[in-house]
Amino acid sequence: MVLVDDQPLMRSGLRVIMADHPDLEVVGEAATGADAVELVHRVDPDVVLMDIRMPGMDGIEATRRITAGPTAARVLILTTFDEDEHVYAALRAGASGFVVKDMAVDDILAAVRVVAGGESLLAPGVTRRLIADFVTRPGAGPARPAQPVEGITEREREVLVLVGRGRSNSEIAAELFISVATAKSHVARLFTKLAARDRVQLVIAAYEAGLVVPSS
Repeated sequence: MVLVDDQPLMRSGLRVIMADHPDLEVVGEAATGADAVELVHRVDPDVVLMDIRMPGMDGIEATRRITAGPTAARVLILTTFDEDEHVYAALRAGASGFVVKDMAVDDILAAVRVVAGGESLLAPGVTRRLIADFVTRPGAGPARPAQPVEGITEREREVLVLVGRGRSNSEIAAELFISVATAKSHVARLFTKLAARDRVQLVIAAYEAGLVVPSS
């Protein structure tokens, strides 16, 4: 894991916490977004715990550069309640989820393990509510025109709609009268075809394509 925060005390506290857990190893620290990008490309960690507000390159741009690069590192955004307007931008940049700095230590550790295991942090239903909130709130940015989804089958489009509505694989299977294994296969193909790193990005793709609206 790489810790990225411009506050040395925050990094130190997180490092001490991680040291008590043998399955969580800190392999590097950075105080700026630019240093984080360089460090991640050099050490190739499983997880990057990324602050948003830093001097120079912020955590959103650093996340965008990390997830666009050759590394398989997954970014977990470290935020505070007064920064919640940035979470949607961070998810669009490729982050796999977020944690709040003053949440319980056990919850932060659990979040790191979830993301390290290859999953997005947020449960599908929570993801749906989060994205719906950010795409409709005032100040979320100018409305984006619908981005058509090309190169997927009609069945995959149906699956993408259900992912966007927060359905789990088992719920998708039940609604489409297919097996859970088949639903998982469709979701896996969507990851590949839409170049999505995780389920969060599929939800965003569904909203930005106009396949799902917050009230659906």
